Amino acid sequence: MSNTPRADHPAGKRRTADQSAIPRVAILLLAAGRAARMGPTGGHKLLAEFDGIPLVRRMAAVALGSNAAAVILVTGHRRTEIETAVTGLNLEMVENPHYLPGMASSLVAGVSYLEDRQIDGALVMLADMPGLLSSHLNQLIATFQLSGQECIVRAAYQGRPGNPVILPTSLNRQILQLKGDIGARQIIENASLPVIQVEIGEAALLDLDTPEAVKGAGGIIKY
Repeated sequence: MSNTPRADHPAGKRRTADQSAIPRVAILLLAAGRAARMGPTGGHKLLAEFDGIPLVRRMAAVALGSNAAAVILVTGHRRTEIETAVTGLNLEMVENPHYLPGMASSLVAGVSYLEDRQIDGALVMLADMPGLLSSHLNQLIATFQLSGQECIVRAAYQGRPGNPVILPTSLNRQILQLKGDIGARQIIENASLPVIQVEIGEAALLDLDTPEAVKGAGGIIKY
């Protein structure tokens, strides 16, 4: 049995305003990509079911169960189906109509959405990482807080950097200039900020890019 919260579990409900974490970290849950490595008939990995729950809904519940101040779901490819899969969850939705070139456009869409918000950092979370738990996200958020917020906090496994990653708002200008199929790695490499790695176990490296990976992780692909 999975120890990840069910989508209708209390962990999937948003925190009230007086419970908001300090500093204010917003989660950007990226779910806009085409999942090209799934193949032409491989189905959409984020709609694959784990314990009867679509993966994107499962990961949204994990994000909502954390100490983040807000959870923003960035959609693009098969947007209607993705949004239907998370019906009833208290998410904020951002559409990325320019998702075809790759992940950079989703980061830009998410960070642009947050620009007028009182947010200290964005936790960038991929929606295809089924090993992540709310407690992992809280470890990252707590480290960001204790480190003074002017740092990059990254999940790791046995010293190997993985995901998610928290980027402080001081990096927004660089993020908004990203293009193509690149994520936060370029920002991390070029930033003149300390990078703090937080060991969260194998979940930091487990993402699902192929039908074999989805099935191997216990998912049932929906076509």
